[in-house]
Amino acid sequence: MTIGHSLRRHIATIVVLLAAGIVSPEFCHADDRPNILWISCEDISPNLGCYGDPHAITPNLDQLAADGVRFDAAFTPAGVCAVVRSSVITGMYAPSIGSQHMRSRIVPPAAVKAFPEMLRAAGYFCTNRSKTDYQFEPTESIWDRQGDDHQDWRERSDPNQPFFSVVNITVCHESKIRHSQADHDAVIQKIGEQNKCDPDLVGDTLPDYLPNTPAARKNWAWYHDNITLMDQMAGEVLERLKEDGLADNTLVVFWSDHGMGMPRGKRWIYDSGTHIPMIMRWPDHLQPGSAREDLTTTVDLAPTMLTVAGVRVPRHMQGRVLIGPDAQDEPAYLFFHRDRMDEVYELQRGARDRRWKYIRNYMPQRPYSQRIDYMDEMPAMKDWRRLAAAGKLVGGQNNWFAPTKPIEELYDTENDPWELDNLADRPQYADRLARMRQATEAWQDQIADTGMIPEAVLMEEMKPGGKTPRTEPPVSSLIGGKLAFRSPTEGSSVVVRIRPDGQQWGPWSLVTKSIDPPANASLQAKACRIGFRDSKVVEQDSDRDDQ
Repeated sequence: MTIGHSLRRHIATIVVLLAAGIVSPEFCHADDRPNILWISCEDISPNLGCYGDPHAITPNLDQLAADGVRFDAAFTPAGVCAVVRSSVITGMYAPSIGSQHMRSRIVPPAAVKAFPEMLRAAGYFCTNRSKTDYQFEPTESIWDRQGDDHQDWRERSDPNQPFFSVVNITVCHESKIRHSQADHDAVIQKIGEQNKCDPDLVGDTLPDYLPNTPAARKNWAWYHDNITLMDQMAGEVLERLKEDGLADNTLVVFWSDHGMGMPRGKRWIYDSGTHIPMIMRWPDHLQPGSAREDLTTTVDLAPTMLTVAGVRVPRHMQGRVLIGPDAQDEPAYLFFHRDRMDEVYELQRGARDRRWKYIRNYMPQRPYSQRIDYMDEMPAMKDWRRLAAAGKLVGGQNNWFAPTKPIEELYDTENDPWELDNLADRPQYADRLARMRQATEAWQDQIADTGMIPEAVLMEEMKPGGKTPRTEPPVSSLIGGKLAFRSPTEGSSVVVRIRPDGQQWGPWSLVTKSIDPPANASLQAKACRIGFRDSKVVEQDSDRDDQ
């Protein structure tokens, strides 16, 4: 389909909002709707000063907590980045949309959209710098600005337009714990020699399951150094917000995409892999210096942000609203899942209340210690394996190398924070075990857990013959002098961009209502849906479809 020559006779003046990438003519100014700023980081547990870590040097995030709310029982539903990010951006548990296997490329159900698109449709200017990693490719409908080459909220053409800006800080990723000495010297240069962690002094807080070797202490020290640098970078983002006079009307949310990038942390559904720091600051709305002990999950972020912005939460979203007048009650349990991690298949489901953790192992015949090439590059992991082979591990350090797993695990996290003493077989805990087992199975039924389907079968259902589906091109019509678009593909959205005569193409804008057609300019439109290939581009001043 093309926008034909006859349409050009009806073209009037270009709308300023369209040129700026804002399509809705009923765009609302900020009034009582807050701006929203996310500062997300990677691969850290609550190892911040405000959470009581004695070796943390995190003054900026400590101050953020002092000015806002610290969530003490915040968790991710899985222990790895892309899987968690797929649930964060959709507000749905990964096994309910098929995104539970690491580094897959899924096709979510038609009703599922990335929630920033809903904010854009409500008039928010949405930016992401720069990581996506959602288990599907991001579409042009999600962000007004995406990547590193932009200035976040500062690129709004209207300073009164509310924004949702995400700044992802990657310097504390697992890979940065084991980077080269030269790379870490650069970290120390940025944070200052006086803030460098001494490996021999931080060893007192090493996880109990790890042998206390020089390599493990060094990894633990570098992990803390990286967090110090991350805090410094977070402070720079907060300072920019303050400089722009926006701090008072901005909800700031800090969170990590899962737990620590150390062995038996990342990838696992123990607390070491899923317990995260989460801080929110919203002046005049959240009590400064407060702490919350209620169970919180990153699946809650999407419905919470939509509600704060005055946007209706879709019924299919599975989290709860955390703050504001529409805040919802704490659930009895949070739920967790582990599935394929890189080249290794695993299948676990779990539940947690404020104290107790339950894990069901669906592959008990496989050891915990299956080898993953990327994970095994960590020096602490190499030491752990070496000492296991030599028979030199003691106590709970041995647990991870058992040849098989129990079918069920139950931990008292209050008295056993590293989850080393499995209580599942003890008669006095039989009732609790049964309750948590039943709750986990009920949750699996509720979300229609696709982890029970072999991955190859699941992907064939999404992409028959291994072929990624493609959206159909948008169809346009001129009604009352305005240009309307629709997409024939269920669940897809339409984006447009314009090119004034003699200029370059502008950014893609999400179309939610009919628009005034541009004068003295070319217009392109395409349809997109997450998990699909974009449609062919339809161009106004051409009789052909351009790829």
